[in-house]
Amino acid sequence: MSKIHPPFDPDVAAALVAINGVLPSSITPELIGRLREVTEAGHTLSLEEIRRHVHADEMTVPGPAGDAEVPLLVMRPHGSDPAVRLPGLYFIHGGGMVAGTNRTGVDWALAWMAEISMAVVSVDYRLAPEHPHPAPVEDCYAGLEWVGSHVGELGIDPDRLVIAGGSAGGGLAAAMALLARDRGGPGVRAQMLICPMLDDRAITPSSTELVGEGVWDSISNATGWSALLGPAAGGPGVSPYAAPARATDLSGLPTAFVEAGAVETFRDESVDYASRIWQAGGQAELHIWPGGCHGFDEVIPEAPLAREARAARLNWLRRVLSEDHRAAALRPGVR
Repeated sequence: MSKIHPPFDPDVAAALVAINGVLPSSITPELIGRLREVTEAGHTLSLEEIRRHVHADEMTVPGPAGDAEVPLLVMRPHGSDPAVRLPGLYFIHGGGMVAGTNRTGVDWALAWMAEISMAVVSVDYRLAPEHPHPAPVEDCYAGLEWVGSHVGELGIDPDRLVIAGGSAGGGLAAAMALLARDRGGPGVRAQMLICPMLDDRAITPSSTELVGEGVWDSISNATGWSALLGPAAGGPGVSPYAAPARATDLSGLPTAFVEAGAVETFRDESVDYASRIWQAGGQAELHIWPGGCHGFDEVIPEAPLAREARAARLNWLRRVLSEDHRAAALRPGVR
């Protein structure tokens, strides 16, 4: 039986009836295959569909040492001159660490590209449980390193590179910021963490509030983390690069955008992560959307709540990718 939690937005509640008829709130290990099928059918665009909106190329780049190459999807506005350096966005798809490809969720990126002239690189990382930690995060980092060392040929301004992801991709985006800081990797202007999967420990109130309700409830979350970490999930010694909420030092990170719904498993870990960035002297913009479930803007794309959330993301991207923001960031004492 679920615990007390905030009410779902009425539009969200109505949409969840249909959604949970296709895929239940509780994803157990036996349902990972079904989750992959639904993700591919409902949230993953074909290359042909993507090319109707932007110029898109598929390529592979060197993976982590001794491992397979990492596939990337590289997108630029139609007719853009590669010699002109655009802002860049490194996109990491969601899917609970167990589903999705580099074409999953890129409708977000396409919408941003329609408003902001930018280049987007989406990474295809190996999935758990077939490929547990550190495979997914190291694949993502290998792709980020390659982008950082090839900004010239990609036509990306190295001073305006943002990392973005949702759900598992949001957690992996947070891990990229930590790894880039700790390994002296590519310079990152900002990190966009949309309903991020940050903490394997299930220690916040929201991590246990939903059982059999909403999208990606506490049972689903346990399935995802167990697939990634095996028996280590929730125990001592888990790497912060697997579960960024484990990081004890959040200083020196790029400015962050953090959001979640008020009625989702990741609400409280998102609030905590943004709060600890502030406490470490960093900058973060935090949004908790009332009545929103996990991925609510995909559940109810035309509802006012979804439109407001998408506008907030776009406005933040405009600010952090502006030349004025870059100039401010380079002034002494300005982070």
